[in-house]
Amino acid sequence: MRVNYATIRMGLACIILALTALPTQAQNLEEFEKKVTEFTLDNGLHFIIIERHEAPVASFYTHVNVGGVDEPVGNTGIAHIFEHMAFKGTKYIGTNNWEEEKEVIDAMDQAYKAWLYEKFSPNSNDEKLAELWAKFEEYQEKAKTYVVNNEFSQIIQNNGGTGLNASTGADLTNYFYSLPSNKAELWFNLEADRFKNPTYREFYVEKEVVREERRMRTDSNPIGKLVEEFLAVAYTAHPYGRPVVGWDSDITATTIEDARDFYDKYYVPSNITIAIAGDVDPKRMKKLAETYFADFRGKGVQAPPVTTVEPPQRGERRFTIEGNSQPVMLIGYHGVSDTHEDFEALNLLGSIVSSGRTSVLYKKLVEEEKLALQVSAFNGFPGTRYGSLFLTLAIPNQGIELDTLETRIYEELEIIKGGSITQEELDRARTNIRAGIIRGLANNTGLALNFASTYMTKGDWRDVFKQLERYDAVTLEDLSRVANKYLVKEARTVGATVKADS
Repeated sequence: MRVNYATIRMGLACIILALTALPTQAQNLEEFEKKVTEFTLDNGLHFIIIERHEAPVASFYTHVNVGGVDEPVGNTGIAHIFEHMAFKGTKYIGTNNWEEEKEVIDAMDQAYKAWLYEKFSPNSNDEKLAELWAKFEEYQEKAKTYVVNNEFSQIIQNNGGTGLNASTGADLTNYFYSLPSNKAELWFNLEADRFKNPTYREFYVEKEVVREERRMRTDSNPIGKLVEEFLAVAYTAHPYGRPVVGWDSDITATTIEDARDFYDKYYVPSNITIAIAGDVDPKRMKKLAETYFADFRGKGVQAPPVTTVEPPQRGERRFTIEGNSQPVMLIGYHGVSDTHEDFEALNLLGSIVSSGRTSVLYKKLVEEEKLALQVSAFNGFPGTRYGSLFLTLAIPNQGIELDTLETRIYEELEIIKGGSITQEELDRARTNIRAGIIRGLANNTGLALNFASTYMTKGDWRDVFKQLERYDAVTLEDLSRVANKYLVKEARTVGATVKADS
Protein backbone atom coordinates (compact mmCIF):
# COMPACT_ATOMS: atom_id res chain seq x y z
CA MET A 1 0.00 0.00 0.00
CA ARG A 2 1.20 3.47 -0.76
CA VAL A 3 1.52 6.84 0.88
CA ASN A 4 0.58 8.89 -2.15
CA TYR A 5 -1.89 8.92 -5.05
CA ALA A 6 -1.52 6.63 -8.03
CA THR A 7 -0.64 8.37 -11.30
CA ILE A 8 -3.41 8.35 -13.91
CA ARG A 9 -2.34 7.98 -17.54
CA MET A 10 -3.18 10.73 -20.01
CA GLY A 11 -4.81 9.95 -23.36
CA LEU A 12 -5.01 11.97 -26.57
CA ALA A 13 -8.68 12.67 -26.01
CA CYS A 14 -7.83 14.29 -22.67
CA ILE A 15 -5.33 16.65 -24.26
CA ILE A 16 -7.85 17.75 -26.84
CA LEU A 17 -10.46 18.24 -24.13
CA ALA A 18 -8.03 20.21 -21.99
CA LEU A 19 -7.41 22.70 -24.78
CA THR A 20 -11.06 23.54 -25.23
CA ALA A 21 -12.66 26.76 -24.05
CA LEU A 22 -14.96 27.28 -21.08
CA PRO A 23 -18.28 26.94 -22.94
CA THR A 24 -17.27 23.40 -23.89
CA GLN A 25 -16.26 22.68 -20.28
CA ALA A 26 -19.65 23.88 -19.11
CA GLN A 27 -21.25 21.56 -21.64
CA ASN A 28 -19.15 18.69 -20.26
CA LEU A 29 -20.46 19.46 -16.79
CA GLU A 30 -23.99 19.33 -18.15
CA GLU A 31 -23.26 15.97 -19.75
CA PHE A 32 -21.84 14.62 -16.51
CA GLU A 33 -24.84 15.82 -14.55
CA LYS A 34 -26.96 13.54 -16.74
CA LYS A 35 -24.74 10.58 -15.88
CA VAL A 36 -24.24 11.18 -12.15
CA THR A 37 -26.60 9.96 -9.45
CA GLU A 38 -26.05 10.88 -5.79
CA PHE A 39 -27.64 9.62 -2.60
CA THR A 40 -26.87 9.63 1.10
CA LEU A 41 -27.86 6.78 3.40
CA ASP A 42 -29.58 7.57 6.69
CA ASN A 43 -26.30 7.00 8.53
CA GLY A 44 -24.60 9.77 6.51
CA LEU A 45 -22.61 7.66 4.04
CA HIS A 46 -22.60 9.43 0.67
CA PHE A 47 -22.51 7.68 -2.72
CA ILE A 48 -21.74 9.10 -6.16
CA ILE A 49 -22.62 6.86 -9.13
CA ILE A 50 -21.18 7.77 -12.53
CA GLU A 51 -22.58 5.87 -15.51
CA ARG A 52 -20.10 4.95 -18.26
CA HIS A 53 -21.36 2.08 -20.37
CA GLU A 54 -18.45 1.87 -22.81
CA ALA A 55 -17.19 -1.41 -21.29
CA PRO A 56 -18.63 -3.95 -18.80
CA VAL A 57 -16.38 -2.85 -15.94
CA ALA A 58 -16.63 -0.50 -12.97
CA SER A 59 -14.21 1.19 -10.62
CA PHE A 60 -14.97 1.44 -6.92
CA TYR A 61 -13.37 4.16 -4.80
CA THR A 62 -13.75 4.69 -1.05
CA HIS A 63 -12.54 8.08 0.22
CA VAL A 64 -12.08 8.43 3.97
CA ASN A 65 -11.53 11.99 5.15
CA VAL A 66 -8.74 11.06 7.53
CA GLY A 67 -4.97 11.18 7.15
CA GLY A 68 -1.76 12.02 8.93
CA VAL A 69 -3.11 15.42 9.92
CA ASP A 70 -5.79 13.77 12.11
CA GLU A 71 -3.51 11.43 14.06
CA PRO A 72 -3.19 11.83 17.84
CA VAL A 73 0.13 12.78 19.38
CA GLY A 74 2.13 9.63 20.04
CA ASN A 75 0.43 7.68 17.25
CA THR A 76 1.84 9.19 14.06
CA GLY A 77 1.59 6.67 11.24
CA ILE A 78 -1.60 5.12 12.60
CA ALA A 79 -3.70 6.15 9.56
CA HIS A 80 -1.26 4.27 7.33
CA ILE A 81 -1.14 1.26 9.68
CA PHE A 82 -4.94 1.06 9.69
CA GLU A 83 -4.96 1.24 5.90
CA HIS A 84 -2.89 -1.96 5.85
CA MET A 85 -5.45 -3.65 8.10
CA ALA A 86 -8.18 -3.24 5.51
CA PHE A 87 -6.49 -5.85 3.28
CA LYS A 88 -6.32 -8.56 5.93
CA GLY A 89 -9.80 -9.89 5.41
CA THR A 90 -12.88 -10.10 7.60
CA LYS A 91 -14.42 -12.38 10.19
CA TYR A 92 -15.17 -14.80 7.35
CA ILE A 93 -12.28 -14.20 4.97
CA GLY A 94 -8.63 -14.72 5.85
CA THR A 95 -9.22 -16.95 8.87
CA ASN A 96 -9.86 -20.62 9.62
CA ASN A 97 -11.50 -19.90 13.00
CA TRP A 98 -12.41 -16.31 13.78
CA GLU A 99 -13.76 -16.87 17.31
CA GLU A 100 -10.53 -18.46 18.48
CA GLU A 101 -8.39 -16.05 16.49
CA LYS A 102 -10.10 -13.04 18.07
CA GLU A 103 -9.30 -14.27 21.57
CA VAL A 104 -5.63 -14.72 20.65
CA ILE A 105 -5.47 -11.27 19.01
CA ASP A 106 -6.87 -9.65 22.17
CA ALA A 107 -4.44 -11.56 24.39
CA MET A 108 -1.56 -10.64 22.07
CA ASP A 109 -2.42 -6.94 22.35
CA GLN A 110 -2.56 -7.15 26.13
CA ALA A 111 0.85 -8.81 26.15
CA TYR A 112 2.28 -6.14 23.85
CA LYS A 113 0.92 -3.33 26.01
CA ALA A 114 2.53 -4.91 29.08
CA TRP A 115 5.87 -5.04 27.25
CA LEU A 116 5.41 -1.47 26.03
CA TYR A 117 4.70 -0.18 29.52
CA GLU A 118 7.84 -1.83 30.84
CA LYS A 119 9.95 -0.63 27.89
CA PHE A 120 9.12 3.03 28.51
CA SER A 121 9.18 2.77 32.28
CA PRO A 122 11.88 4.94 33.93
CA ASN A 123 13.12 1.83 35.76
CA SER A 124 12.81 -0.68 32.93
CA ASN A 125 14.14 -4.16 33.77
CA ASP A 126 15.85 -6.03 30.92
CA GLU A 127 14.99 -9.45 32.32
CA LYS A 128 11.32 -8.57 32.69
CA LEU A 129 11.32 -7.01 29.22
CA ALA A 130 12.62 -10.23 27.69
CA GLU A 131 10.02 -12.25 29.56
CA LEU A 132 7.17 -9.99 28.42
CA TRP A 133 8.41 -9.97 24.84
CA ALA A 134 8.58 -13.78 24.81
CA LYS A 135 4.95 -13.88 25.95
CA PHE A 136 3.95 -11.50 23.19
CA GLU A 137 5.79 -13.57 20.57
CA GLU A 138 4.08 -16.69 21.84
CA TYR A 139 0.65 -15.15 21.16
CA GLN A 140 1.82 -13.76 17.83
CA GLU A 141 2.96 -17.17 16.65
CA LYS A 142 -0.32 -18.70 17.75
CA ALA A 143 -2.27 -15.99 15.91
CA LYS A 144 -0.48 -16.89 12.68
CA THR A 145 -1.97 -20.40 12.77
CA TYR A 146 -5.44 -18.97 12.10
CA VAL A 147 -4.46 -16.79 9.13
CA VAL A 148 -5.35 -17.73 5.55
CA ASN A 149 -2.87 -15.55 3.69
CA ASN A 150 -4.04 -13.20 0.90
CA GLU A 151 -7.53 -14.67 0.74
CA PHE A 152 -9.15 -11.23 0.47
CA SER A 153 -7.06 -10.17 -2.54
CA GLN A 154 -7.31 -13.60 -4.17
CA ILE A 155 -11.11 -13.44 -4.11
CA ILE A 156 -10.95 -10.12 -5.94
CA GLN A 157 -8.38 -11.37 -8.45
CA ASN A 158 -10.30 -14.60 -9.09
CA ASN A 159 -13.36 -12.52 -9.95
CA GLY A 160 -11.57 -10.37 -12.51
CA GLY A 161 -10.58 -7.55 -10.16
CA THR A 162 -7.68 -5.27 -11.03
CA GLY A 163 -5.83 -2.35 -9.45
CA LEU A 164 -6.45 -3.35 -5.84
CA ASN A 165 -4.65 -0.75 -3.75
CA ALA A 166 -4.90 2.08 -1.26
CA SER A 167 -2.98 5.15 -0.22
CA THR A 168 -2.61 7.36 2.82
CA GLY A 169 -1.74 11.04 2.70
CA ALA A 170 -1.71 14.01 5.03
CA ASP A 171 -5.39 14.69 4.30
CA LEU A 172 -7.04 11.40 3.39
CA THR A 173 -7.00 7.63 3.06
CA ASN A 174 -8.46 5.94 -0.01
CA TYR A 175 -9.18 2.40 -1.15
CA PHE A 176 -9.87 1.38 -4.73
CA TYR A 177 -10.04 -1.36 -7.35
CA SER A 178 -12.00 -2.32 -10.43
CA LEU A 179 -14.26 -5.30 -11.16
CA PRO A 180 -16.43 -6.56 -13.99
CA SER A 181 -19.70 -4.72 -13.56
CA ASN A 182 -21.62 -7.96 -12.96
CA LYS A 183 -19.50 -8.42 -9.82
CA ALA A 184 -20.67 -5.20 -8.19
CA GLU A 185 -22.44 -7.00 -5.37
CA LEU A 186 -19.17 -8.75 -4.51
CA TRP A 187 -17.57 -5.34 -3.98
CA PHE A 188 -20.42 -4.22 -1.72
CA ASN A 189 -20.14 -7.41 0.32
CA LEU A 190 -16.36 -7.18 0.76
CA GLU A 191 -16.12 -3.42 1.27
CA ALA A 192 -18.92 -3.24 3.81
CA ASP A 193 -17.58 -6.19 5.79
CA ARG A 194 -13.99 -5.00 6.00
CA PHE A 195 -14.98 -1.52 7.22
CA LYS A 196 -17.88 -2.48 9.47
CA ASN A 197 -15.91 -5.22 11.20
CA PRO A 198 -12.13 -4.63 11.11
CA THR A 199 -10.27 -7.63 12.50
CA TYR A 200 -6.76 -6.21 13.17
CA ARG A 201 -5.38 -9.46 11.87
CA GLU A 202 -1.53 -9.48 11.64
CA PHE A 203 -1.48 -5.99 13.13
CA TYR A 204 2.02 -6.25 14.53
CA VAL A 205 3.31 -7.89 11.36
CA GLU A 206 2.02 -4.96 9.31
CA LYS A 207 3.51 -2.46 11.73
CA GLU A 208 6.92 -3.81 10.76
CA VAL A 209 6.00 -3.50 7.08
CA VAL A 210 5.18 0.17 7.71
CA ARG A 211 8.43 0.58 9.63
CA GLU A 212 10.34 -0.86 6.66
CA GLU A 213 8.59 1.64 4.37
CA ARG A 214 9.85 4.36 6.67
CA ARG A 215 13.41 3.02 6.46
CA MET A 216 13.32 2.92 2.67
CA ARG A 217 11.56 6.22 1.98
CA THR A 218 12.92 8.37 4.80
CA ASP A 219 15.79 6.96 6.83
CA SER A 220 17.71 5.68 3.77
CA ASN A 221 16.61 8.42 1.40
CA PRO A 222 18.40 11.81 1.55
CA ILE A 223 15.45 13.72 0.08
CA GLY A 224 13.06 11.83 2.37
CA LYS A 225 15.12 12.86 5.39
CA LEU A 226 15.21 16.46 4.19
CA VAL A 227 11.45 16.63 3.63
CA GLU A 228 10.69 15.15 7.06
CA GLU A 229 13.00 17.61 8.80
CA PHE A 230 11.67 20.46 6.66
CA LEU A 231 8.06 19.90 7.72
CA ALA A 232 9.04 19.62 11.37
CA VAL A 233 10.77 23.01 11.12
CA ALA A 234 8.17 24.76 8.95
CA TYR A 235 5.23 23.81 11.21
CA THR A 236 5.55 24.51 14.93
CA ALA A 237 1.98 23.69 15.99
CA HIS A 238 -0.06 22.24 13.14
CA PRO A 239 0.01 18.45 12.61
CA TYR A 240 1.12 18.94 9.00
CA GLY A 241 4.58 19.04 10.59
CA ARG A 242 4.43 15.32 11.43
CA PRO A 243 5.36 12.52 9.00
CA VAL A 244 2.49 10.53 7.47
CA VAL A 245 4.55 7.35 7.66
CA GLY A 246 5.05 8.02 11.37
CA TRP A 247 7.95 8.52 13.73
CA ASP A 248 9.75 5.26 14.44
CA SER A 249 9.01 5.38 18.18
CA ASP A 250 5.32 6.08 17.49
CA ILE A 251 5.12 3.04 15.23
CA THR A 252 6.53 1.02 18.13
CA ALA A 253 4.11 2.56 20.62
CA THR A 254 0.93 2.04 18.60
CA THR A 255 -1.28 -0.85 19.75
CA ILE A 256 -4.42 -2.52 18.47
CA GLU A 257 -6.36 -0.65 21.12
CA ASP A 258 -5.01 2.62 19.67
CA ALA A 259 -6.08 1.52 16.18
CA ARG A 260 -9.58 0.68 17.43
CA ASP A 261 -9.89 4.13 18.99
CA PHE A 262 -8.71 5.71 15.74
CA TYR A 263 -11.25 3.67 13.76
CA ASP A 264 -14.08 4.56 16.14
CA LYS A 265 -13.35 8.28 15.78
CA TYR A 266 -12.74 8.60 12.05
CA TYR A 267 -14.24 5.68 10.16
CA VAL A 268 -17.77 6.95 10.57
CA PRO A 269 -20.27 7.14 7.65
CA SER A 270 -20.36 10.93 7.52
CA ASN A 271 -16.58 10.96 7.06
CA ILE A 272 -16.64 8.62 4.06
CA THR A 273 -17.65 9.10 0.43
CA ILE A 274 -17.89 6.23 -2.05
CA ALA A 275 -17.83 6.74 -5.81
CA ILE A 276 -18.62 4.06 -8.40
CA ALA A 277 -17.88 4.73 -12.06
CA GLY A 278 -18.61 2.41 -14.95
CA ASP A 279 -21.21 0.11 -16.45
CA VAL A 280 -23.63 0.14 -13.52
CA ASP A 281 -27.31 0.82 -12.85
CA PRO A 282 -27.72 3.61 -10.23
CA LYS A 283 -30.97 2.14 -8.90
CA ARG A 284 -29.34 -1.20 -8.29
CA MET A 285 -26.30 0.45 -6.71
CA LYS A 286 -28.57 2.28 -4.27
CA LYS A 287 -30.38 -0.90 -3.37
CA LEU A 288 -27.08 -2.71 -2.75
CA ALA A 289 -25.78 0.25 -0.72
CA GLU A 290 -28.82 0.10 1.53
CA THR A 291 -28.52 -3.67 1.87
CA TYR A 292 -24.85 -3.73 2.81
CA PHE A 293 -24.10 -0.34 4.38
CA ALA A 294 -27.32 0.79 6.10
CA ASP A 295 -26.19 -0.75 9.41
CA PHE A 296 -22.70 0.78 9.27
CA ARG A 297 -22.28 2.72 12.53
CA GLY A 298 -24.77 5.21 13.92
CA LYS A 299 -26.46 8.24 12.46
CA GLY A 300 -25.10 11.66 13.31
CA VAL A 301 -21.65 10.52 14.45
CA GLN A 302 -19.06 13.11 13.44
CA ALA A 303 -15.29 12.77 13.14
CA PRO A 304 -13.39 15.27 15.31
CA PRO A 305 -11.96 18.24 13.40
CA VAL A 306 -8.39 19.50 13.56
CA THR A 307 -8.58 22.55 15.80
CA THR A 308 -4.89 23.52 15.96
CA VAL A 309 -4.10 26.58 13.86
CA GLU A 310 -0.52 27.24 12.78
CA PRO A 311 0.53 30.61 14.27
CA PRO A 312 2.07 33.23 12.00
CA GLN A 313 5.77 32.63 11.44
CA ARG A 314 7.96 35.20 13.21
CA GLY A 315 10.86 35.09 10.80
CA GLU A 316 12.86 32.95 8.43
CA ARG A 317 13.78 29.46 9.65
CA ARG A 318 16.89 27.62 8.45
CA PHE A 319 18.50 24.24 9.04
CA THR A 320 21.00 21.88 7.44
CA ILE A 321 21.45 18.10 7.45
CA GLU A 322 24.97 16.77 7.10
CA GLY A 323 25.51 13.70 4.95
CA ASN A 324 27.36 12.21 2.02
CA SER A 325 24.63 12.70 -0.58
CA GLN A 326 24.44 15.29 -3.32
CA PRO A 327 23.44 18.74 -1.95
CA VAL A 328 19.70 19.41 -2.12
CA MET A 329 17.77 22.48 -1.00
CA LEU A 330 14.13 23.07 -0.09
CA ILE A 331 12.61 26.54 0.15
CA GLY A 332 9.06 26.76 1.43
CA TYR A 333 6.58 29.57 2.09
CA HIS A 334 3.41 29.27 4.13
CA GLY A 335 0.40 29.48 1.82
CA VAL A 336 -3.30 28.63 1.92
CA SER A 337 -5.73 25.71 1.85
CA ASP A 338 -7.55 24.62 -1.31
CA THR A 339 -10.72 26.43 -0.21
CA HIS A 340 -8.95 29.81 -0.08
CA GLU A 341 -9.55 32.29 -2.90
CA ASP A 342 -5.79 32.53 -3.61
CA PHE A 343 -5.20 28.79 -4.02
CA GLU A 344 -5.58 28.68 -7.81
CA ALA A 345 -3.36 31.72 -8.30
CA LEU A 346 -0.61 30.12 -6.19
CA ASN A 347 -0.94 26.89 -8.18
CA LEU A 348 -0.53 28.80 -11.42
CA LEU A 349 2.41 30.71 -9.99
CA GLY A 350 4.12 27.42 -9.09
CA SER A 351 3.60 26.13 -12.60
CA ILE A 352 5.00 29.30 -14.18
CA VAL A 353 7.98 29.48 -11.82
CA SER A 354 9.16 25.94 -12.36
CA SER A 355 7.05 23.36 -14.15
CA GLY A 356 8.72 21.98 -17.24
CA ARG A 357 11.36 23.29 -19.60
CA THR A 358 9.48 26.47 -20.42
CA SER A 359 9.25 27.63 -16.78
CA VAL A 360 11.10 30.70 -15.52
CA LEU A 361 13.56 29.02 -13.17
CA TYR A 362 14.30 26.13 -15.51
CA LYS A 363 15.12 28.39 -18.43
CA LYS A 364 17.27 30.73 -16.35
CA LEU A 365 19.01 28.49 -13.83
CA VAL A 366 19.12 25.11 -15.60
CA GLU A 367 19.45 25.94 -19.31
CA GLU A 368 21.05 29.39 -19.50
CA GLU A 369 23.24 29.75 -16.41
CA LYS A 370 23.86 26.01 -15.73
CA LEU A 371 23.59 26.61 -11.99
CA ALA A 372 21.07 23.87 -11.28
CA LEU A 373 20.59 20.27 -12.22
CA GLN A 374 16.95 20.53 -11.21
CA VAL A 375 14.57 23.22 -9.96
CA SER A 376 10.89 22.54 -9.30
CA ALA A 377 8.25 24.57 -7.52
CA PHE A 378 4.77 23.48 -6.53
CA ASN A 379 1.94 24.55 -4.26
CA GLY A 380 -0.09 22.51 -1.79
CA PHE A 381 2.39 20.46 0.25
CA PRO A 382 2.01 18.32 2.34
CA GLY A 383 -1.77 18.63 2.03
CA THR A 384 -4.44 21.14 1.08
CA ARG A 385 -7.20 20.75 3.69
CA TYR A 386 -5.38 23.34 5.80
CA GLY A 387 -2.76 26.01 5.20
CA SER A 388 -0.14 24.39 3.00
CA LEU A 389 3.31 25.25 1.66
CA PHE A 390 4.52 26.73 -1.61
CA LEU A 391 7.66 24.65 -2.06
CA THR A 392 10.75 24.88 -4.26
CA LEU A 393 13.25 22.02 -4.56
CA ALA A 394 16.65 22.80 -6.06
CA ILE A 395 19.66 20.59 -6.84
CA PRO A 396 22.82 22.50 -7.81
CA ASN A 397 25.13 21.44 -10.61
CA GLN A 398 28.53 20.10 -9.65
CA GLY A 399 30.81 22.86 -8.38
CA ILE A 400 27.93 25.27 -7.66
CA GLU A 401 27.46 26.35 -4.05
CA LEU A 402 23.98 26.16 -2.55
CA ASP A 403 24.27 29.79 -1.44
CA THR A 404 24.81 30.90 -5.04
CA LEU A 405 21.78 28.96 -6.28
CA GLU A 406 19.60 30.16 -3.42
CA THR A 407 20.49 33.80 -4.11
CA ARG A 408 19.61 33.45 -7.79
CA ILE A 409 16.25 31.87 -6.95
CA TYR A 410 15.35 34.84 -4.76
CA GLU A 411 16.47 37.27 -7.44
CA GLU A 412 14.17 35.63 -9.98
CA LEU A 413 11.28 35.60 -7.52
CA GLU A 414 11.74 39.33 -6.94
CA ILE A 415 11.57 39.94 -10.71
CA ILE A 416 8.34 37.92 -10.80
CA LYS A 417 6.91 39.97 -7.94
CA GLY A 418 7.54 43.05 -10.05
CA GLY A 419 5.16 41.80 -12.72
CA SER A 420 7.45 40.09 -15.23
CA ILE A 421 5.11 37.20 -16.02
CA THR A 422 3.59 37.48 -19.48
CA GLN A 423 0.11 36.62 -20.66
CA GLU A 424 1.60 33.85 -22.79
CA GLU A 425 3.19 32.26 -19.71
CA LEU A 426 -0.06 32.50 -17.78
CA ASP A 427 -2.06 30.96 -20.63
CA ARG A 428 0.45 28.12 -20.98
CA ALA A 429 0.36 27.36 -17.26
CA ARG A 430 -3.43 27.48 -17.29
CA THR A 431 -3.52 25.00 -20.16
CA ASN A 432 -1.13 22.64 -18.36
CA ILE A 433 -3.10 22.70 -15.12
CA ARG A 434 -6.38 22.32 -16.99
CA ALA A 435 -4.92 19.29 -18.77
CA GLY A 436 -3.93 17.77 -15.44
CA ILE A 437 -7.44 18.19 -14.08
CA ILE A 438 -9.24 16.96 -17.18
CA ARG A 439 -7.04 13.93 -17.78
CA GLY A 440 -8.12 12.64 -14.39
CA LEU A 441 -11.62 12.28 -15.85
CA ALA A 442 -10.58 10.05 -18.74
CA ASN A 443 -11.26 6.70 -17.09
CA ASN A 444 -13.44 5.11 -14.43
CA THR A 445 -10.82 5.18 -11.70
CA GLY A 446 -9.97 8.83 -12.31
CA LEU A 447 -13.61 9.84 -12.32
CA ALA A 448 -14.40 8.00 -9.11
CA LEU A 449 -11.30 9.38 -7.39
CA ASN A 450 -11.81 12.99 -8.47
CA PHE A 451 -15.55 13.13 -7.82
CA ALA A 452 -15.38 11.50 -4.37
CA SER A 453 -12.37 13.53 -3.24
CA THR A 454 -13.88 16.79 -4.48
CA TYR A 455 -17.20 16.06 -2.79
CA MET A 456 -15.44 15.30 0.48
CA THR A 457 -13.32 18.46 0.41
CA LYS A 458 -15.62 20.94 -1.36
CA GLY A 459 -19.07 19.49 -0.70
CA ASP A 460 -19.91 19.12 -4.39
CA TRP A 461 -18.30 16.95 -7.10
CA ARG A 462 -19.13 19.69 -9.62
CA ASP A 463 -16.31 21.74 -8.18
CA VAL A 464 -14.00 19.65 -10.39
CA PHE A 465 -15.36 21.77 -13.26
CA LYS A 466 -15.91 24.98 -11.33
CA GLN A 467 -12.23 24.94 -10.44
CA LEU A 468 -11.44 25.31 -14.14
CA GLU A 469 -13.43 28.53 -14.16
CA ARG A 470 -11.48 29.82 -11.16
CA TYR A 471 -8.20 29.12 -12.97
CA ASP A 472 -9.46 31.01 -16.01
CA ALA A 473 -10.36 33.98 -13.80
CA VAL A 474 -6.78 34.41 -12.51
CA THR A 475 -5.08 37.49 -13.95
CA LEU A 476 -1.48 38.69 -14.23
CA GLU A 477 -2.24 41.13 -11.42
CA ASP A 478 -3.37 38.21 -9.23
CA LEU A 479 -0.06 36.42 -9.82
CA SER A 480 1.96 39.46 -8.82
CA ARG A 481 -0.27 40.04 -5.79
CA VAL A 482 0.03 36.50 -4.38
CA ALA A 483 3.78 36.44 -5.06
CA ASN A 484 4.21 39.62 -3.02
CA LYS A 485 1.81 38.46 -0.31
CA TYR A 486 3.06 34.91 0.33
CA LEU A 487 6.64 34.61 -0.99
CA VAL A 488 8.14 36.73 1.76
CA LYS A 489 11.18 36.12 3.95
CA GLU A 490 9.34 36.10 7.28
CA ALA A 491 7.14 33.21 6.08
CA ARG A 492 10.05 31.25 4.63
CA THR A 493 11.74 28.03 5.73
CA VAL A 494 15.00 26.91 4.09
CA GLY A 495 16.50 23.47 4.55
CA ALA A 496 19.43 21.77 2.85
CA THR A 497 21.52 18.62 2.85
CA VAL A 498 25.23 19.47 2.85
CA LYS A 499 28.45 17.49 2.75
CA ALA A 500 29.67 16.52 6.20
CA ASP A 501 32.97 18.03 7.25
CA SER A 502 35.77 15.52 6.80
